[in-house]
Amino acid sequence: MIDTLAGPGTGEADALTASDLLASIREQRQVENAAAARQLDLAARWADLHPPESIHSAAAFTVPGTDHEEPLAGEGCPLVAEFCIAELGTVLGMSSTSAKKLIGHALELRHRLPRLWSQVQSGRVPAWRARSVAETTIHSTPSLTREAAAFVDAQVAAVAGRVGPAQLDRLVAETIKRYDLAAPDPAADPEDGYLSVDPRHATLHDDDVHFAGTMRFEAELDIADALDLNQALSQKAAEQKALGSTESLDVRRAKALGDLARTQTALDLHTAGQGSSRTEDKLPVAREVVLHAHFPAESVGEQTVFGPIGRLEEGQRLVLLDQLQSWCGDSRTKITIKPVIDLNAHLTAPGYDIPDRIRDQVILRDRTCVFPWCTRPARGCDVDHVIAYDHDAAAEGQAQPGPTTSANLACLCRFHHRLKTHTAWRYRMVAAGVFEWTSPHGHRYRRDHTGTVTIDDHGPPDIPRPCRR
Repeated sequence: MIDTLAGPGTGEADALTASDLLASIREQRQVENAAAARQLDLAARWADLHPPESIHSAAAFTVPGTDHEEPLAGEGCPLVAEFCIAELGTVLGMSSTSAKKLIGHALELRHRLPRLWSQVQSGRVPAWRARSVAETTIHSTPSLTREAAAFVDAQVAAVAGRVGPAQLDRLVAETIKRYDLAAPDPAADPEDGYLSVDPRHATLHDDDVHFAGTMRFEAELDIADALDLNQALSQKAAEQKALGSTESLDVRRAKALGDLARTQTALDLHTAGQGSSRTEDKLPVAREVVLHAHFPAESVGEQTVFGPIGRLEEGQRLVLLDQLQSWCGDSRTKITIKPVIDLNAHLTAPGYDIPDRIRDQVILRDRTCVFPWCTRPARGCDVDHVIAYDHDAAAEGQAQPGPTTSANLACLCRFHHRLKTHTAWRYRMVAAGVFEWTSPHGHRYRRDHTGTVTIDDHGPPDIPRPCRR
């Protein structure tokens, strides 16, 4: 079996001694490190060729949850035009965000960490080690000045880049103190610091989902609010037990908190004792929480039977049918069931606006932004007319070149939508959900439901048949 599974060239490797194999592996690693160092140098040169026209058109990282943006590299590094990032990323087979990081690391090393940069280019320090240092100095809080970055550079270069994450964090902390970069923190006052701190928060830790379908919710409240909430949860948990629940106290309290979340928004509109004796029936639906769940289904006789496991678009996680049924079991939960959408149907709408039925079809068909190697979920993307809609066509008596149809719509995240609108990037749909992109320098890519591939210039690739989902 081992001989059968062995690939081509195995006999040549068997002819080498153990020492020869180790020497060959070491040589290939040196080649890999040299190529990575060269790639950093070329990325920096690419940035040099594309300065922005103004500070407003410079590439930057958007800080999630804020309006704040961070530059690709630290103080003293040149700015880079935002739209040049995409072409470098596609040539390397990576997302635009990864290309931003590559260029940022290259500029940070060349301009603010020159000693480390020199060691990378000479082969003394692997590129990946230097990039980890650059990532830390770029996103340090507070930001490092050029002098502070030079101090970090000298310390790291002295040990040829051999520093671990903990050592690097301590070095940056020391640098911040040495150069007095931290703003005064009134909360650090041992006597009155508590007056400047408000520890209240309510945080959902949605990055860690238990296999049982639960998430952790953490909060710090005012004393009065905390006591009131505790009393309400205790009362609701006791009511559940009195009604026959055999679950543990912790589970009943957790369920009570969820019940409060669904009903509390309606309490101001509800007056006990008026109307029907069943006051629960008078409660309006609470705020709607939208979940997009997809389950396989098949017809058995006259019934539709759903599979036990489906896909939840929120977080791209699996979900059990039993879990979904339990979530929908509350009497005040609003449930909307949409019919199965045929992703291969050709839908059309008059005018420029995109109806929900067509938007949903395009989102389900594309799943993500259709730009090469972009993975932004389609639910958060714009739906773009591949061929631009001409608002003046009807007035001029001409046929609409960019109609609102399934065959002329695609999901693009906001950055790549702007890229397509304001640059020479062009794309076309060659089949349902299959797109061919051409970059300003003539590089071509195909994106479909399986991912992105580079198109060979010697001939177009075979277009796969779109699959039904």
